[in-house]
Amino acid sequence: MKKKIIFNLFVILFVAGGYSCWQVFGPTVRSLQNKYFYIKTGATFIDIKQSLVDQKIIINPFFFNLVSKHLNYSDKVKAGRYLIKNGTSVFSLLRMLRSGNQSPVNLVINKLRIKEDLAQKIAENFECDSASVMAVLHDKITLQKYGVNKNTIMCIVIPNSYQILWNSSAEKIISKLYDEKERFWNAKRIGSSKALNLTKNQVYIMASIVEEETNKQEDKGNIASVYINRMATGMKLQADPTVKFALQDFRLTRIMHKHLVYESAFNTYQNLGLPPGPICTPSIKSIDAVLDAPKTNYIYFVAKPDFNGYSNFSSSYSEHLIFAKAYQQALDNLIKNKRKKN
Repeated sequence: MKKKIIFNLFVILFVAGGYSCWQVFGPTVRSLQNKYFYIKTGATFIDIKQSLVDQKIIINPFFFNLVSKHLNYSDKVKAGRYLIKNGTSVFSLLRMLRSGNQSPVNLVINKLRIKEDLAQKIAENFECDSASVMAVLHDKITLQKYGVNKNTIMCIVIPNSYQILWNSSAEKIISKLYDEKERFWNAKRIGSSKALNLTKNQVYIMASIVEEETNKQEDKGNIASVYINRMATGMKLQADPTVKFALQDFRLTRIMHKHLVYESAFNTYQNLGLPPGPICTPSIKSIDAVLDAPKTNYIYFVAKPDFNGYSNFSSSYSEHLIFAKAYQQALDNLIKNKRKKN
């Protein structure tokens, strides 16, 4: 009888031990594939445990507490974005959280138009809010540090993919963008900008106009040559996209005379030279299109009448008028036909 009791006790202890080991080292953490768990700056151990329970990532907080105490995790909480895979163990989960081995955010920047767009995009992907980003973008010390002003600050943004930690401050994120901008402007690109007698910021600003003028890569170099030639001859750029930017109305499809006379430093119908800052964040291809712009005599361009997205280029105003008239007639016919259908 005594042996049987000892045997039963041994079985119970064995089962209990196995169960405990399974709870600690087994695949007991539940999560959807590639689920991210966020720990905010200043969060406590209690906050984290409760969030894990609320999200049903851990079912039994007893073993989470036990392992946390063993690893002294409550004193080593690190904010961040952590990838939790389904079926991981409580021990592995806590080792990851304790080490701060978080998964960076893949920030993809394409075309942005204004600083508020950048601030919003960062706020949507990181812990910091848009207000803190805007504060950095307007901070005098930051502007001086990066050699820009309130108009040219967006020149540091090169559209690309950036790997940045989720809990990075607004200052660190902007610094990351600046570092990429410094790498982008290599010796070859700097040499090309000097050959054009343009600064890096001027190239960027011109590229932003080219970016807004067309999405046809084949035309970008010729459009850049038009603006380079206009600047060289002392002509106003008269770029329609700068009027939209000046008005902050990016839905405009046709620029009218009342728009052209709008007073703004960004309105290139009213002012000579480039606007004081970019009107969007141009793609790398658009920047390189300016840097590698062919030498032409083009002074004018207008959309082709077949509405294929390409433009007709001309060196004389008389030739331009012919192209412009063809496009205007095609546009009028298109509008007329649409009205008939309606």
